[in-house]
Amino acid sequence: MTIMETVRDEPEDHGARPASAHGTGTLFGRGAELEQLRRHVRREPGTPGALVLVGSEGIGKSRLLRTACEQAAEAGAVVLTAQGWAPESGVPYGLLRHLLAPLTDRVPMLGEPHRQALLGALAIGPDATAPSAPSASSVPSAADVAAGTAALLERTNGPDRGCAPGPVLIAVDDAHACDRPTLELLGSLVRRAERSRVSLLLASREDEALLDLPADVEPLHLAPLSPRFSADLLDSVPGAPVGRTRLEVLEEAEGNPSALLELCRRRASADPALARERTPRLRNLRTRFDTLIAPLPARTRTALLYAAVALPGDDAAAVMAALDTSDLGIWAPAEEAGIVALIDGHLVFRHPLARVAASTGQSAAVLTRAHRDLADRAGGRPLDRARHLMAAAVVPDASLTEDLRAAARHSADDFTLARALEDAARFSTSAGERARLLAGALDAAVAVGDLDWVRSLHARFLSVNSDPRLAREADLAAATALSHSSRQKEAFALLLDSADRHPSVGAAIDARSVTLASAIAEQSGLPEHRARLSELVAGLRETGLREAGLRETGLREAGPGPDAHRASRPGPTGVLAGFVQGTETRPTSASRAVEGPDALMGSGPLDGRDQLTRRLAVASVGYLSDEPGVTLEHYRAADTYLRGRRAFGLRAWHLAPLLDTLLATGQWSEVSARVEEATDQAAVLRLTRPQADLEAFDLSLRALRGTAPANLITWPEVPFDGYENAATRARLVRAVALVAMSHAEWADAYRWLRRLYAEDGTPVHPFHSSRCVAELALAAQRAGTSEDAAEVLARVRSTHGERPTVRMTLLLHHATALLDPGPDPEHHFRLALVNAEGEQWPVERAQARFSYAIWLRRARRPSEARQQLVAALDTADVLGFQPFAAAIRQELRASGVANNADPAVESAASLDGLTAQQQQIVRLAAQGLSNREIGEQLFLSPRTVGSHLYNVYPKLGVSSRHQLRDLLQSRQTIDPDRAETRPRGA
Repeated sequence: MTIMETVRDEPEDHGARPASAHGTGTLFGRGAELEQLRRHVRREPGTPGALVLVGSEGIGKSRLLRTACEQAAEAGAVVLTAQGWAPESGVPYGLLRHLLAPLTDRVPMLGEPHRQALLGALAIGPDATAPSAPSASSVPSAADVAAGTAALLERTNGPDRGCAPGPVLIAVDDAHACDRPTLELLGSLVRRAERSRVSLLLASREDEALLDLPADVEPLHLAPLSPRFSADLLDSVPGAPVGRTRLEVLEEAEGNPSALLELCRRRASADPALARERTPRLRNLRTRFDTLIAPLPARTRTALLYAAVALPGDDAAAVMAALDTSDLGIWAPAEEAGIVALIDGHLVFRHPLARVAASTGQSAAVLTRAHRDLADRAGGRPLDRARHLMAAAVVPDASLTEDLRAAARHSADDFTLARALEDAARFSTSAGERARLLAGALDAAVAVGDLDWVRSLHARFLSVNSDPRLAREADLAAATALSHSSRQKEAFALLLDSADRHPSVGAAIDARSVTLASAIAEQSGLPEHRARLSELVAGLRETGLREAGLRETGLREAGPGPDAHRASRPGPTGVLAGFVQGTETRPTSASRAVEGPDALMGSGPLDGRDQLTRRLAVASVGYLSDEPGVTLEHYRAADTYLRGRRAFGLRAWHLAPLLDTLLATGQWSEVSARVEEATDQAAVLRLTRPQADLEAFDLSLRALRGTAPANLITWPEVPFDGYENAATRARLVRAVALVAMSHAEWADAYRWLRRLYAEDGTPVHPFHSSRCVAELALAAQRAGTSEDAAEVLARVRSTHGERPTVRMTLLLHHATALLDPGPDPEHHFRLALVNAEGEQWPVERAQARFSYAIWLRRARRPSEARQQLVAALDTADVLGFQPFAAAIRQELRASGVANNADPAVESAASLDGLTAQQQQIVRLAAQGLSNREIGEQLFLSPRTVGSHLYNVYPKLGVSSRHQLRDLLQSRQTIDPDRAETRPRGA
């Protein structure tokens, strides 16, 4: 369970989680479906009379149906259940007999003709004896049976039983195997549903249409489980696999719960250590696929075997070549049986367990031949060829190991690369070669991000390695795993110890060590980590970057003037030094460590680890120096590359700063999409620290949009140990503070934000704490704690020195205007708004406008206040910043705008106050013309046009040309007769 799940109240976050001995009794990831079933059972307004759960076999339909029945029974409903059975599908009303079995004692109490209709349909005597199979001649008409069934259901819990009529739930599993007369009867009940107490729930396979039900029956399609909930289900099974095997099971199961459990059982049976655990068996589901495959022609069964062991790169043509046939008819029986389909040139199994059944029970000789035949047809796919040959091998083979190692370089992703290198190591005959292969597999597994896999490979590597360079690389992998597990102190100590034990092993490894140590220090926020970074940079110089083809020209040495290095292209040392300086001392120095970080990368594609490292270093410098353009360009490029490599372990390092920058720059839709995608990956890989970061961004976004629950505010502390993870803790603390601000709980907001600073006001984290200073000031002013907050402001101001970044300068002016204004508060408000670069951070700019507007209103300058509020409201509405928008509208009313007035009305009306020339300029600018184009039409210089617009914008409460266009459109809506702007006095 993730951090924020302890307090979330949305059903889709959990699903039901009843106790269970095995994973099969627990529902994961079905919260939304359960809620829809609850609403249906309660017959809430707008719900249909019947729902049909539709999904593939093993997807969880039966479990959902049982859960809905249990909940309905607990709520006091009469629940009637039955399950379709194919052998009985030809017996008229065969399923109805099972469905109404609990009510047969009430049938004789019905009046005619209902009693006779049901006695005939259910084949029971007048004394309500046990039913037997009815004869065809005794079956009454469908209309009579339907009427009799409806009458019987209406009497259930009726007045003759001493209680008011209650709801009735009819639940039918495997409805696709139901006899036709019963299915038609259920359809008639649906048509009566709106005026009856009966609800109907059916479950059916997605490939079986229920043609006899009314068209208005609502289907509820069950999709495969998300990766996150698939992992939760798998991990709930005793003896569940870990590491590489776990990832392979999740991939093969494709989100099907039953497939997950069966694959888990198969892997356990092949591993004596896991076989001791009691893993649930799914005999019925297995038997069905075995039964479907058994009667197929021998050549089709052989073809299915080849398709089952094929790799993703083996398309249908390759499989058929391996079978030495060109006859597509070989697949026809399997296609008709619903086992496989030929889609876009690939053979696709309709169900994960169909693939399992196709290869189950085959001898080793048959499987070996299939892999060898597929290897012979691999053609230009050396990695697929080597993997097939490896699967067919039984003893170590040096040549095979070399082929797989060489082919691994062509891996499309790091998951495939790690598996290939690990397999090659398993068949290696040399201890030294095995160590090198395991080191490569370890590096790739770190990129993937599965920590159990990393630990397993690391232990095996240590048992065979004697190379200090490889040992250093392995320590980097182990430190990464420790950091992702939130153990920053251990990770940093390991890096230092490794550098002492294995010095002078190469500049490239030292550079990677410095980069990792800097990232860990930024995450931990511990002063002792920041203090030790200089030692690592010194060690990096001593190893000689020139030997690795790197240059130090980007590093700004003390003394030279600002143009000393502009002629040289900055190398990785300079970029790393900038990152280290930003982490080690204060973020402002990072922006001056490297000249022109954009020039380092160019715009070409990423081409390997070195290029990736450089790009991430440049992005990190941009992040620490508050340069969102550079930051987003390089982080996005790196993230796209790593997503293609399935390298979430590496992505986890930069996701937080990328999301932080997107959130601050108002790109919230992208934040939402990236958080949703990454949360699944982090949960699957069980990376606690990235999970906590993602939870913080999710909660922050919900708070900004006004959808976060208020119960978080009363927490005594965030449920995350932030002692050695100050960056993550800061994000979580700020997220809760934003929730408090969204609910106007200013004292609580201040209480939370104050935790980002030490008792004496020193920022707990040098970067993240400082950037919350304006929000602290806002909360303090509302909560009446300005004196305490002023001490924090003084500490933050001294921390950033005389040359803070542009962003920090604006934040400090905003906070100063609120907490320590001196004789002229307006001076600081204007400085917080005057720099056009501040538009890069729209939330912070809008907050500064809002604070300034409040001050202006209190200074009895309501017209100017309204101009600031209109601009702030425009930003809030565009972003979807709902709580802030509501606060702005309230302040607008306080500034004299009527309750039912739209700020656009006032801005549109203010157009009449402009001069004739200003109105002409406004109209042309709103049409998208540039200053030069406007000047050519009106015989003015571009500078004069710009000056007019600069003076007009505040009067109209706008800040851009597109806002001018919107304003003129508003004027058209408000007063169509005045669509053209008119000069004052005209």
